[in-house]
Amino acid sequence: MGRFTFKKEERLSKEKTIQELFNRGSYFCLYPFKVVYMINPDQSATKPQVLISVSSRNFPRAVDRNLIKRRIREAYRLQKEIIHHGSKRGAFAFLYTSKTILPFAEIKNKLFLVLGKIEKLDLDSEVKK
Repeated sequence: MGRFTFKKEERLSKEKTIQELFNRGSYFCLYPFKVVYMINPDQSATKPQVLISVSSRNFPRAVDRNLIKRRIREAYRLQKEIIHHGSKRGAFAFLYTSKTILPFAEIKNKLFLVLGKIEKLDLDSEVKK
């Protein structure tokens, strides 16, 4: 078991990579998340990179958006070994689609299912398409 951290190199922050992810990436939905993914075009990244987003249309108050993002980050931080163990080197965007603020326990359970589905994905075959 590794350390439960969420460092800068694990966060998706390059604007070019984010644009490419949303333009060319594949996606799946698993309530309350829409997950956009692709193999990371940034060859310097050795770990999966994650972007977390909450819509300002559904949550106009920044306090609510920040609360949800904190809960998602914490759930990811505690369970990221699922995809790190399989050494998935991709870029992932977790888009929160629910219109209500879910409790942490529910977000954690749903993110566990999402990470399990990501682990089963074959990102190398996605590139060949």
